[in-house]
Amino acid sequence: MNEDRLLAVAQHLMETLTPGDLDHTLSRITTAAVESLPETDYASITILHADGRLETVAPTDDLLWGVDAAQYELREGPCYEAAADAVHVASPDLAQDERFSRYAVSAVAAGLRAQAGIRLFEAPKARGALNLYSGHVGAFSDLGALGELFRHQAATAIDYAREIGNLREAVRTRTMIGTAVGIVMERYHLSDDRAFAFLTRLSQDSNVKLREIARRLIALTQG
Repeated sequence: MNEDRLLAVAQHLMETLTPGDLDHTLSRITTAAVESLPETDYASITILHADGRLETVAPTDDLLWGVDAAQYELREGPCYEAAADAVHVASPDLAQDERFSRYAVSAVAAGLRAQAGIRLFEAPKARGALNLYSGHVGAFSDLGALGELFRHQAATAIDYAREIGNLREAVRTRTMIGTAVGIVMERYHLSDDRAFAFLTRLSQDSNVKLREIARRLIALTQG
């Protein structure tokens, strides 16, 4: 991969992975993978949740729902390996890959000849891997610097999307609690501080998070 191609791909990723929420970002990542990475016909993302559940998100084609599901059921295949164990897994010729002999039957039947899995992120409650699929034998034999560039850019976009999501959730929670404080102030003729203290004590006594107490109070008032 020459320097000009790397620069071109980097520029394309900067333009494609635009800021947005997490769902938008994951969808843009799989689309960009098909557009940017050589011989990549399809892409999806596998999320491995803390409870062991595996989930496919943002597939670029409906074909991948069944293909990914086969890997999850068999606990075998590049996308499963990248989410569960390894950072980078490539299989340039699935039909001849002894590591994935059971899964390869399903993949080849679906017209897929090569596959790669690239770990995108590792969080306390989940891991994520990018799944690349090709109908060409020999694809993904050497992603090299291009694969690492894509992984870095995608991981950065996901981190940013998480920050945006956390910020939005914090704003929603603060607004909800503020509304609940206002309800308590009006109902019991309390000051702002005393109304907040009342909700805090209620949260502690019932062992229920403050935002949930606020949500329930608002729902009761609106109901």
